Amino acid sequence: MTVERIFDELGHFKRFQACLYFAAAFQAVACGIHYLASVFLVETPNFACGIPAAAAANVTDVLWGNLSGSRLDDFLPLFKDDSSGPLLVRTAAGEQWELRRCERALRVRPQSFQYAFDGNTSVELCEDGDFVYDRRQVHQSIVTDWDLVCKRAWLAKLCQPTFMLGVLIGALVFGDVADRVGRVKILMLTSLCQFGLGVCVAFSANYYYFVVLRFFLAMVSSGYLVVVFVYVTEFTGIKVRTWTSMHVHAAFAVGVMVVALTGYLVRVWWIYQIILSLCTSPFLLFCWKFPETPFYLLAKGEYLRAQELLDAMARVNRVDGRLMVEQLLEDERHDGAPLLDKDEMAAAPEKKKLSILDLFGSWRMAGRTGTVWAIWFIGSLGYYVFSLGSVNLGGNQHLNLFLVGAVELPSYLVGCFCMDRIGRKKTCAPALLLAALACVLIIVVPADQEALTIALSMTGKFAIAIAFGLIYLYTCELYPTIIRSLAVGSGSMMCRVGSVVAPFCVYLADVWIYLPQLIVGILALVIGILTLLLPETLGRPLTSTLEEAEALGRSPRRAADGDGLEMKHHASA
Repeated sequence: MTVERIFDELGHFKRFQACLYFAAAFQAVACGIHYLASVFLVETPNFACGIPAAAAANVTDVLWGNLSGSRLDDFLPLFKDDSSGPLLVRTAAGEQWELRRCERALRVRPQSFQYAFDGNTSVELCEDGDFVYDRRQVHQSIVTDWDLVCKRAWLAKLCQPTFMLGVLIGALVFGDVADRVGRVKILMLTSLCQFGLGVCVAFSANYYYFVVLRFFLAMVSSGYLVVVFVYVTEFTGIKVRTWTSMHVHAAFAVGVMVVALTGYLVRVWWIYQIILSLCTSPFLLFCWKFPETPFYLLAKGEYLRAQELLDAMARVNRVDGRLMVEQLLEDERHDGAPLLDKDEMAAAPEKKKLSILDLFGSWRMAGRTGTVWAIWFIGSLGYYVFSLGSVNLGGNQHLNLFLVGAVELPSYLVGCFCMDRIGRKKTCAPALLLAALACVLIIVVPADQEALTIALSMTGKFAIAIAFGLIYLYTCELYPTIIRSLAVGSGSMMCRVGSVVAPFCVYLADVWIYLPQLIVGILALVIGILTLLLPETLGRPLTSTLEEAEALGRSPRRAADGDGLEMKHHASA
């Protein structure tokens, strides 16, 4: 692409680009924060149906199996479900209550205070406000505030899928708008909305306000993540583009670590939400100084602003010489003449409007598309299953989530190194197979080996993060220019489908604790094998060759139009 000359002349990643890159990536931390914040927002502590409020203060004795005491709160940390029998409570008035998770039973004329009872009981379901919670680990969450348990438990489980639906819609909306109004305006808008909506969530009056505000927060967080990927790639040269694009994801991982640390220190959900929203607020002080990208300015014909930007880049990067916009425009001519004059352009046949069906123009291309979509799907599904499911591994859930974020950082370093040395396919396929192996080992490891289970889960997250990170660029390189945006945009859609499905997959642990790992493991194994059938790109942008043109049913000349790797907004979704 002609504009790539900017980086050859002014530097691929010098001082000017580095300042913009790290500032923009800093705000990407907020996206990781809001994506995973629900892990502790909707945390459900141990609970039981309480006795009527009038008698709650008069509890004198509590029995549970062979244990006895005088305080109900002392038993709640142990009362994980109803399988070990109900909690037996006696009040000062002599009433005896059998307390289960979702119901309570009043014993009729008990003769003595014993755990075993053969008489009649009066059973009633627990209503809102009747539940008692173990507040030692979770002092206050939306579950305890709004009693999202028992028949309302599905409302708590709906929070994360609803958020991910907002992520999907936000990627579609803001990616397109950024091409129309500019990258910087969307970066500023989404950053401001992330802060404002994040704080508003903390003051939600009820569950429904909470879900709606989180939905819009998901849209703007996704919008920022979409546009920032384009922004940093359009300011960095091709020599470092692999590294810069991959490490935007590293900022997201830092956000996951911030969630774990904040969740450990703050156990009141609305304070926790405010602190998380404030973490990246300093970005709002200087984001309005961000310049528009040279790609966008030249594409929109804003040559004066483009020249000012080139001059600023040269000055900050301390590069001798002055690159003129006229030179870039001149490069678009052959021997000083336009490729087509006005008469030729008028006589040229109108190009066929491309659709998603063009990704299936031949059996070979259809197979490639199906495999690429599958990688996008399993990358997103595995990423969030390992992340959201980390709190169920045993041990300290805050440490587990912190490790899930921390393990991503070396994964991107390893991924970039392998992509440049052995190629995309030979990095992606082994990563997926390693994730599948980790899932299988998690299932066969004895349940009491928590440390080994956690280590295997981190290995799976490490591997899936490599595949998830590289598929962005790999998809760009696998397709001819004429359908590249369609390929990456449709792959992004599959990614979002995976993120919406992931929370439901995690909830399948209630059916069988290892069912999420089994699903991810099988899919990763099959897709990893299919990945071996893809062609290798070795990091070189694919042009529309004759072979690919024939596979698409197009002439070589039409397929060659617009050669070059153009980072469209879809690539960031």
